[in-house]
Amino acid sequence: MAVQFSSTQRAVAVGVASAGLLIGAFTLGAGRGSAAPGTAGGATGNAALTATAAAPAQGGTRITVTGTGNASGVPNQLALSMGVQTSGTSVAAALRQANSAVRSITAVLRRSGVAAPDIQTSGLSIYPSYSADSGIPNGYQVSEQLTITLRRLSVAGSQISAAVHAGGNATVIDGVSLNMSGTSTLMAAARAKAVADAKAKATAYARALGRPLGPVVSMSETQVTQPYPVPEFAASGAARAASPVPVHPGTQQRSVTVTVIFALG
Repeated sequence: MAVQFSSTQRAVAVGVASAGLLIGAFTLGAGRGSAAPGTAGGATGNAALTATAAAPAQGGTRITVTGTGNASGVPNQLALSMGVQTSGTSVAAALRQANSAVRSITAVLRRSGVAAPDIQTSGLSIYPSYSADSGIPNGYQVSEQLTITLRRLSVAGSQISAAVHAGGNATVIDGVSLNMSGTSTLMAAARAKAVADAKAKATAYARALGRPLGPVVSMSETQVTQPYPVPEFAASGAARAASPVPVHPGTQQRSVTVTVIFALG
């Protein structure tokens, strides 16, 4: 028996069929889309786990230690800081006296064997002098300073005394310092001791940990100069230059500290 549908019924049937087809297509696409991210996520997770597991093998276990090495030597040169101070009723008069005293000092030092490059002008100052109850200058003072390197300690005392005598009552000595030149051999000895100290410490730690000591990964150095200072002294006037100034070189120390990173086997 033939079944007939009205136009309204046919329209409803077509709409239902179309909706079913759309729902089926959406469900199929969603299923495929969800599978792809899952695969990508799994690959990423595996890569991360692999990198984490490999990290210890690449970096390894390390130990950081410091080592110190010292080496001492005898200073072989002296740096002398000295100058003159003069006063006068005018700037010109005070400066003239100071210049004359400095020329005398320089001449004596040159005659005693000090090379010209070892005599250096290091300061000059000119300033007025005032009385206690007046704001008007009643004179002027001039100060000139020299830095002198004395390279023969055996005669340095005599050279200082001669310089003080040449400058007369205007002479002022600010201080001295003893130094060493050519310290490369001394520094090499200090470095060798510092490295040996660091390696000894690392070996002891590795033994305590039950691990063999591996190669050096990195090393850095810090230098520390520890001179034994010479007390400063001042002299004013030729009366203190009656005899050579005693010079006792003593010793100076060079210190090197290294920071070393070792690998552990």
